[in-house]
Amino acid sequence: MNETLECITEHERILQEIESTDTACVGPTLRSIYDDQPNAHKRFMEKLDARIRNHDREIEKMCNFHHQGFVDAITELLKVRTDAEKLMGQVTDTNRRLQEAGKEVTVQTEEVICCRIQQRNMATTVEKLQLCLPGTTPDSVYTLCLCRYYAALKTMEQLETVYIPRVSQYRFCQIMAENLPRLREEIKEISMSDLKDFLESIRKHSDKVGETAMRQAQQHKTFNSAVAKQASMGNYTKPVYSLNGRTHTHNGLMMDNSGDEDEADEEILTAQDLVDFSPVYRCLHIYTVLGDRETFENYYRKQRKKQARLVLQPQANMHETVEGYRRYFNQIVGFFVVEDHILHATQGLVTRAFTDELWNMALSKIIAVLRTHSSYCNDPDLVLELKNLIVIFADTLQGYGFPVNRLFDLLFEVRDQYNETLLKKWALVFREIFEMDNYSPIPVETEEEYKLVVSRFPFHDAEIEKQDFPKKLPMSQSVPQIYTQVKEFIYASLKFSESLHRSSTEIDDMLRKSTNLLLTRTLSSCLQNLIRKPHIGLTELVQIIINTTHLEQACRYLEEFITNITNVSPETVHTTRLYGLSTFKDARHAAEGEIYTKLNQKIDEFIQLADYEWGMVESDGRASGYLMDLINFLRSTFQVFTHLPGKVAQTACMSACKHLSTSLMQMLLDTELKQISMGAIQQFNLDVIQCELFASSEPVPGFQGDTLQLAFIDLRQLLDLFMVWDWSTYLADYGQPTSKYLRVNPATALALLEKMKDTSKKNNIFSQFRKNDRDKQKLIETVVRQLRSLVNGMSS
Repeated sequence: MNETLECITEHERILQEIESTDTACVGPTLRSIYDDQPNAHKRFMEKLDARIRNHDREIEKMCNFHHQGFVDAITELLKVRTDAEKLMGQVTDTNRRLQEAGKEVTVQTEEVICCRIQQRNMATTVEKLQLCLPGTTPDSVYTLCLCRYYAALKTMEQLETVYIPRVSQYRFCQIMAENLPRLREEIKEISMSDLKDFLESIRKHSDKVGETAMRQAQQHKTFNSAVAKQASMGNYTKPVYSLNGRTHTHNGLMMDNSGDEDEADEEILTAQDLVDFSPVYRCLHIYTVLGDRETFENYYRKQRKKQARLVLQPQANMHETVEGYRRYFNQIVGFFVVEDHILHATQGLVTRAFTDELWNMALSKIIAVLRTHSSYCNDPDLVLELKNLIVIFADTLQGYGFPVNRLFDLLFEVRDQYNETLLKKWALVFREIFEMDNYSPIPVETEEEYKLVVSRFPFHDAEIEKQDFPKKLPMSQSVPQIYTQVKEFIYASLKFSESLHRSSTEIDDMLRKSTNLLLTRTLSSCLQNLIRKPHIGLTELVQIIINTTHLEQACRYLEEFITNITNVSPETVHTTRLYGLSTFKDARHAAEGEIYTKLNQKIDEFIQLADYEWGMVESDGRASGYLMDLINFLRSTFQVFTHLPGKVAQTACMSACKHLSTSLMQMLLDTELKQISMGAIQQFNLDVIQCELFASSEPVPGFQGDTLQLAFIDLRQLLDLFMVWDWSTYLADYGQPTSKYLRVNPATALALLEKMKDTSKKNNIFSQFRKNDRDKQKLIETVVRQLRSLVNGMSS
């Protein structure tokens, strides 16, 4: 129901706008009907038919109202005819009496004839003398030529065709006839000089003319907006648009319409006030009279083309300030306002085809210039001001009948540039927010502080709301700041869509696309860079993951925010969705990966502190100090991970254990390590036992059974094989799925056994073997051969 009411109100506003505005603006108005809703144009046509029928009824009422007056007028006319017939009779009677009196006067006529003959002779004499008078004052003709050229040409034409032929027998008339062509040439030169001065003058004053025209167009647009607003509120009355007593004509110029009471008001200058067009009119008349109009037209058009090219040349630093663009637009508008006035005020001096050619040439140049210079703009405020200037520029020239669709198409490119500058600006804002963040939960001491945070960020948690103050919110202070800045970006992006004659659906789509760019490119890039910064530790990474989770949950509120601005339902078919979910999910995954990486790096730092005595005879009986420090570090770190989602903490713990196991294995198999004693193996075994105890202590809840201990299974089976010296079992069960040493690779066992074999000469235990049981030494050799055979078999 609300949607139908809004549609009816919108159609009523459009009908009032069609009735009250210029026909040139009907096109965009009608186009908005087809853009808004499907089948809206059918309902509008029904509304339009109803309005037409209503006007027809009003016309019929007006005819009925004036019908009786028309009948009365006919009756009065019949009465006048009767009186006219009476008057005609009286005139006839009077003529009859005059004829009778004329007969009495005939007698006196003969005396009068004699006097008439004398008067005729005198008049003939005077006429002959007057024929010579125009030719007796050539200096006065020349003076007239210097002051009023067109009148002088008419006078000379009259002399040639009328007066001089009558008195051509006189010598002074022949001299005058010979000088008249010279006078004409002088008049042409003087008028052409005036035209050149005029062209130079309008070249200098084009910016002032354009500034005036653009200001008036902006005032007209503001006025129409106010009228549309009144119409939408239902209290609209159609006024006559005027500014200080001046009304618009069809060509965009103004004619004075003010009375004496308006003389004290401030005058609004127009093209007619700023430019004196009389030299053009005068020169055109002169060349037309002289039969050389085509030469004048060609000269004028050629000069104006040259001036058009000069006007279209931008200043080198035009992109630095909005004033540079404003001067550029003012000059162009001033040029075409003058041409439009010449087009309508003269007949044929310039044609519509000529102005269209100039405009098309100018339009291509303007678009190229704006496309180039706008690309240099890094200030979004400057780009926004440029957009507003382009809109006013286009509206002004559209009011003079020039097509400006390509300019509005250009605005889409400028909009992309505007969005790019906004993205760069907000990238700096995001970086500053991240740098100032302490990456700690937000503490709230009172109810007011809690409401302040919630008013800036849509946070809802029933458990936290039940807690007593003071309490902490899980996200850090950057989260509400980021959310607020995203909304500010949407507002800034919306500013560009104003006055673009676009539908709500298009504006909604533009806002969502620009917001997606902010989230997926700018904010995502800032988060990725933040995560990779060296000073961001494990605690900060954990907080970043928590922050991105809350920002991801807030994306639906951003969509509602855009919907409230544009009034476009999110259920619309072509509505673009925000990509915030994927953005924050990707950032969270990157942070998780960075946690795993930094955790492994920290493990490597502890491993580097290991200082095993690989040739020791017996172990110390306790685990190495570096390993105990490492395990303590892991315990404290995983306690911080309790705020993370369970899978993240479990994955981090499993990754750390696997990396520790792999690092310890690589330490044993290091090629630079040539000899290892059994005592060193025993010491190493003590350290692995501590690792297994740590894994079994469930540092992170959620693991099933001995899942975490399996990270050290390869080390455990390898060390058990050497500690028990159970080679017969290993070799007998090798390849069997139930083998006790299933995870021991023959190559690994061979490499470690080779290192222990090299120490047999110095090891007392092996020395006793050689002395007491040489068969056992041969067994070792046999084991090595068999392991090599297994390794070779695997490689083949």
